[in-house]
Parts: sequence; C-alpha cells; structure tokens
Amino acid sequence: MKGKVIIGMSGGVDSSVAAILLMKQGYEVEGLFMRNWDAGVNNDINGNPTLNNNICPQEQDYNDAVEVCKKLGIKLHRIDFVKEYWDYVFKYFLDELKKGRTPNPDIMCNKYIKFDYFKKEAERLGADFIATGHYAKMEDGYLKKSHDTNKDQTYFLSQVSGEQLKNVLFPLGDIDKPEVRKIAEEYGLITANKKDSTGICFIGERNFKQFLTNYLPATPGDIVDIDTNEVIGKHDGLMYYTIGQRRGLNVGGTSDKLFVVGKNLDKNILYVSLGDDTKYLFSNSCIVEDLNFNCELRPEKCSAKFRYRQNDNPVEVEYLDDGNIIVKYDNLKSVTPGQACVLYDGDKCIGGGIIKEVRMDNKKLWYLL
Repeated sequence: MKGKVIIGMSGGVDSSVAAILLMKQGYEVEGLFMRNWDAGVNNDINGNPTLNNNICPQEQDYNDAVEVCKKLGIKLHRIDFVKEYWDYVFKYFLDELKKGRTPNPDIMCNKYIKFDYFKKEAERLGADFIATGHYAKMEDGYLKKSHDTNKDQTYFLSQVSGEQLKNVLFPLGDIDKPEVRKIAEEYGLITANKKDSTGICFIGERNFKQFLTNYLPATPGDIVDIDTNEVIGKHDGLMYYTIGQRRGLNVGGTSDKLFVVGKNLDKNILYVSLGDDTKYLFSNSCIVEDLNFNCELRPEKCSAKFRYRQNDNPVEVEYLDDGNIIVKYDNLKSVTPGQACVLYDGDKCIGGGIIKEVRMDNKKLWYLL
C-alpha cells in the first residue's frame, strides 16, 4: 500500500471515480462526507432558524456517497462543518454582498473548509494524504491546470496555501469528464449519470433573490441610465446584481440591451448602460487584495483569470508595499470588485486574491463602488 488516503466524498460522480482511481493506484482509501449546510432550515442573520423547504439535497448526496462506498468496499466517515461553514464562508458571502461586491463563496469553502477543517479531520483519522474530485494537478510541488481544460478548477483553489496543498492528491487531473462518467458506468455506480451540481449548495434550486431575503433586507432603489442620468426603473436591492448582468433588470422597452455597469451604495443607485460594447464595462487595471501565493513564483508578467471559465489574459503585475498588487491588462470587460483575480504562470496556478478596485488609465471607476 502507498499509504492511507481520506477522500472527500460528495455524492457526485467526480469524487466517486477519484476514489476508484486511488484504489487502482494502490492506496488504502476511505471516504469522508462533509455536511456543510443544514438542509432542513435557513438561519437568519442572527442565526435563528427559518424553514428552508430542503433546498440543498445534502441528505440525498450522503445516501449516494454511502451507496458508492458500499459498492467499492470502502469505509465512509461523516462529519458536520455547519458552524464552521457559517462562520468562515456564509458570513463572508453576506458581508461582501452588503458591500455591493460579487463574492465567490466556493473559493472560501476550499480555503477554510475542504483544505483546513477537512484536512485536520482526515489527519485525525490517520490519513497520509487527502484527496478531492477537483479537476487540477499537483506536480513537482506546483498546482497546475487539469488535462480537461473545460473542467479545470484551479480558479477555485487559488486561496489554498502551499502548506495546505502538501500531501494532497487530485486523481482526476489527467482525465476528462466523459472518461470519468465512463469509468463510473463500468463500475455500475449510482452516480454515473448524476447531474453535476451547479451554483452554491446553500441556495440550491431556489430563486437567488428569495433565498437572500432570509438574511439581508432588500432595499429597492433607482435604476439610472449612466449616460443620461435618467431614472428608468427600480431595482430590488443592489446585492442582487453584478457588473455585466443583462437579464432580470425588468426595465421596459430596451431592457434586453441594457447592462449593469455600476453601483452607488450611498445613494442606492444601480447604473446601467445600453449595449455590451459600452465603455463603462471596460477597464485596464485593478487593485487586488487578500493575496495568497501557493509557491515561490512572483512573476511580473503572467496571465490571469477574473472569472471562472474565462480565457487566460496576459497581465503585468506590480507588487505594492502594502501587500496588494496592481494587475494591468488590455481593455477587459466586466472585471468586478469582490471577484477573484487568479494568476497563472503557464499551466501553474500560483495563487490570487480578491479584486478591490477597478481602474481605467490609473483612475478608479467612480461608478464601481
């Protein structure tokens, strides 16, 4: 045996096949299912429970994980991280929304839950390694993009530290999604044709706006055409909108051609502009804070992603004395405060941070917070 691996079993096809691949490679494999959200209730901002209509089907996921582990003949552990998830991920999510920013809770879940609390629990269970079903690679001490570039998830691992990545295995790094499903079918797994999870677990299939009303008060305000300063409609609350958004504005006439281009928190204004080529969607630099580098590389020229599935963009990086960086690029659309800027040196994901401020020609865009 190569050693004991505790793999995060989510009840999905990716972690199921990752377990199979580890077993074939000669590891002693055990699964660990994390319960990160109370599927039966919501809690309001003060932590008081309210009915949730079971929007997050974690119990079904757990049952599927049980069936997979039975089929594979491996032990499955279960642990609750509901409080930890609330404290480190969900509160962050709410705080960022209150600032008018666009957060990515999955990135923080990896940082604080999957590669911190999960890893500590796995070590308590005697693990030599931990593993997940992420599409990524660890090679020569570097976090690298997966073979399946369409599914690559290094963007979501950008806040995981080099220390956290030690003794981590990503079994799916060298295969693609169709092959994953093929293996699951060959083993007769219940997850073989299970739909991939999308969105955020604690929201599930529920309407985003309806979900958030349990936690944050909606404050309607004016939708303003940034070019004419004309009030053309009402928004439901700035937290519901992100830069570049087109759908859901509910403005009559030309609403399908209007794009969200900015927010003013003090005046509770949502700014829109006509056409996706509007100048207000473009910027050429941003300040990035809360930086995490998982290796020693600090390139001045590299590439970056500002959204998941976005193509790599060539950038220049200026390292500031306060620990932040300025990332410079050719005109890009919809770079947004609160989202992640993830840095790549070739196929190496070297880390990233959170976009603090967006600029055009070294001037802060006033309509972006």
